[in-house]
Amino acid sequence: MRAIDFHVHLPTIEWLEGSIGPYLKTAENYFHRKVDIITVDELAAEYERLDLIGVLLAWDAETFTRMPPVANEDVAAIEEKFPGRFIGFASVDPHKKSAAADLETAISELGMHGAKFHPSLQNFDPSDDRFFSLWEKCEELAIPCIFHTGTSGIGAGAPGGQGIRIDLSRPILLDPVAAKFPNMKIVMAHFGWPWHIEAMAMALHKSNLYLDISGWAPRYIPAEVVREMKGRLAGRFLWGSDYPFISPSRCLEEIEQLELGDAEAKILKENAGALLGLN
Repeated sequence: MRAIDFHVHLPTIEWLEGSIGPYLKTAENYFHRKVDIITVDELAAEYERLDLIGVLLAWDAETFTRMPPVANEDVAAIEEKFPGRFIGFASVDPHKKSAAADLETAISELGMHGAKFHPSLQNFDPSDDRFFSLWEKCEELAIPCIFHTGTSGIGAGAPGGQGIRIDLSRPILLDPVAAKFPNMKIVMAHFGWPWHIEAMAMALHKSNLYLDISGWAPRYIPAEVVREMKGRLAGRFLWGSDYPFISPSRCLEEIEQLELGDAEAKILKENAGALLGLN
């Protein structure tokens, strides 16, 4: 195994035209990349060719976007079809009364391994105690949870950002969650830019906080982030691509330019392996 890609969206018609259909164009403009719809078989072949394991993310932002989810059952079925190639992470809409029960079903019955939340696209404040019962369930299930943090390519450049609030994804809103639920493993996706200093300070303060570098071509990662990747937080960073908006092959080529030394293996696979219980 060359690496674990900790942030993979489904490049299928169900997600691209179904779940994020009206938001796709702004995301393509933001990433300067036309996204091609491909099949799951083609995705699996690409990850096999690159010798990668992908953390595959379900998606449910139905309450806010009014768009259909990518179901947990579908992602779990993909993992089952391609054993050892993908690791399924569940998605539940925090606004739905069934969210905690749905998450327990995804983990306990479908065999999924974690959860992904997107405060901006799901339109919720994670520090609001109305959602604490959901975080209590995450802690009880002992699963890693990815939270989108920082700005959003989805909605970027449009009037009003297509109604999407990036303030809901400011890293500091996860600080009270990490404090109240110390056994909940929280991954701050995209290292929270432009609040990346805030995110790294939180990770230095609380050992249950992690950061992924997905959504960035490595050559553009800010110097202060690279310094912490090599140094004090080498054990808390995870590599992810944000496929299909950034290709994993490009990321792997460019990450060598960062000269991470001994930290490279940690960031590419060892930290993720430990978090997922694979090591």
